[in-house]
Amino acid sequence: MRRLLLTFIICLVTNVLIGQTADQWKISATKFDPSNYYGITVANGMIGVVSSPEPFKVKEVVLAGAYDLYGRGRVSNFLKSFNLLNMYLEIDGRRIDAKSASNMKQELDMQRASFTTTFDYADKATITYTYYSLRHLPFTVLMDITIQPKKEISITGASVMEAPDALKDVQNYYNEIDRPHVTMSLLTSSAKSPTGKLLMCASNTFLFEEKHGNEPRVIHEMWDNNMHLLKFTKKLKAGETYRYSVAGSSITSAHHDDPLNEAERLTIYAKLEGRERLLNFHHKAWDELWKSRIILEADPAHTSQTNQDQQDINSMLYHLYSFTREGTALSPSPMGLSGLGYNGHVFWDTELWMYPAMLVLKPELAKSMVEYRYQRLEAAKRNAFSKGYKGAMYPWESAETGVEETPVWALSGPFEHHITACVAIAAWNYYCVTQDKVWLKEKGYPIISATADFWASRVERNGVGKFEIKNVVAADEWAENVDNNAFTNAAAKANLQYATEAAKILGITPDADWMNVANNIPILKFPDGVTREHATYNGEGIKQADVNLLSYPLKEIKDPVIIKKDLEYYEKRVPNEGTPAMTQAVFTTLYARLGNGEKAYHWFQDAFVPNLNPPFRVIAETKGGTNPYFATGAGGILQSVLMGFGGLEITQQGIIQIKTALPKQWKSVTITGVGVQKKTFVNKQ
Repeated sequence: MRRLLLTFIICLVTNVLIGQTADQWKISATKFDPSNYYGITVANGMIGVVSSPEPFKVKEVVLAGAYDLYGRGRVSNFLKSFNLLNMYLEIDGRRIDAKSASNMKQELDMQRASFTTTFDYADKATITYTYYSLRHLPFTVLMDITIQPKKEISITGASVMEAPDALKDVQNYYNEIDRPHVTMSLLTSSAKSPTGKLLMCASNTFLFEEKHGNEPRVIHEMWDNNMHLLKFTKKLKAGETYRYSVAGSSITSAHHDDPLNEAERLTIYAKLEGRERLLNFHHKAWDELWKSRIILEADPAHTSQTNQDQQDINSMLYHLYSFTREGTALSPSPMGLSGLGYNGHVFWDTELWMYPAMLVLKPELAKSMVEYRYQRLEAAKRNAFSKGYKGAMYPWESAETGVEETPVWALSGPFEHHITACVAIAAWNYYCVTQDKVWLKEKGYPIISATADFWASRVERNGVGKFEIKNVVAADEWAENVDNNAFTNAAAKANLQYATEAAKILGITPDADWMNVANNIPILKFPDGVTREHATYNGEGIKQADVNLLSYPLKEIKDPVIIKKDLEYYEKRVPNEGTPAMTQAVFTTLYARLGNGEKAYHWFQDAFVPNLNPPFRVIAETKGGTNPYFATGAGGILQSVLMGFGGLEITQQGIIQIKTALPKQWKSVTITGVGVQKKTFVNKQ
């Protein structure tokens, strides 16, 4: 508890201090405690690079879509890729490390999706390096290194390729390609994943600015089976700024049939494009992403706080953009590409928490998430069959194939069935936003109808008007193996209703049993009218929002009196620590919609400020937690701004705006680039 209180105070003080000068696009740090350093991620929806406090190091490289068995749980796990941006720099024969670097500053530029470190080395030079996960090239990264000598020096720069410990059968390659106009030295490695299922490959090369024939001579050194490097040496004069770059690519057999050769081809492609073209296309891609964003206008008395709010909102949106990618069938894990958290598996965290913000701002990104589920529909049907049900039953944890990937000790695997409705609701909402009937017919309806069939077979028909859903893990996961959970029942009803509506839109006769079931699923109440979380619930503490989700996003409960009553009851039952960040975001959304901007803002701040970790304000899953970056929480908080303070509403006819309240700190919220028509919505005080 003491740590939680201290963390909260530090975050509040940081808010005040940083808020005076918070840059909406740049998050900077100048003081580093390696034991209390939580890296920030640069990613392009496929490859994520996590920062380190050590000069010329990155903590890890994570590649989306690459899974194998290792570690605990006997289920698939995200794999670390080759760390193709680890480097070193020697000046006058001495290697720079954290102890010899002074005046260090690190900065994430969210607008440009770049991470820059600057420091001084003794009285000899100022060094800057910046890396990018190139948005237009899904498997390729770039690092720039700039040296500004203060006196004549000799430098040795090296790129080090080292295999992660979990990989096996490492093979290292060095390849020189010499053409009349260019010379390339390729540092390449391959290895098998722990079970041998995947071949993982990476390759990089130096990019020099000297004209061809004048580049430094590159030397290849083999240290051991797991590590090799390229290096060069050059003398620099005082005042002579020198820059070189490293471009590298990482890909696996999960992404390509010939990953070893493809890794080298991608690196060659980047080399021959050249630094300027690579950065130009990268910047254009991010400029396009940022056409859809949230803009706060501050009340003059609260400018510093609003500046900090704007930076935090930009950071959340930056991370969700970084963790998703158009034109794929990939869906983000709770921790995105920031590490190996939750094994990289896909939960309801996508459909209920991250997906809605992407859907209204970037439907093309949301399409990749729902495509992920469509391509695993057959696996969901097999899952339903194995449990004795009809239709499609999506797994609680999903990875590459779409089979259940929850470790056996977690009861959520066989019993947290509401995920199936969450997937269907996401598919329906994609149609609502895009109005794409072709997509609905080909991909949306197969998901929505098969999941409706599941619920029609899942209910227990215990008399007239009583079709119960028994023995589930609730959305509040502390409630295990309970009957008639509020969220599960309401989500199932929505699934059945949307299947019926989708059929009508497509000119298909809906299964009459769908609405028969939907109309007979109970939503339980206490005698005073408060919605009861499940049949045996009697006021216990809850892990996360459950009943309150019936108001938003499910629209099952529409009466403001009941919404307020449920809010006031359940907001007191969430402990102050140990629970995930999404719950307070639901409270924010509902209070804003009820017209109470101040209470909404209280919950907005409570949703993430106590969860921030140094030095880049990265969000952890819980208050005082240490497992950033929690993209699920960011998604919930963004929804609270978009659908709460911003008033956006997804309807069958598209996106509309309803009247909601703003906090006194904000004069207006402007949301740009909304939906397929890229509309702008404004909510003012």
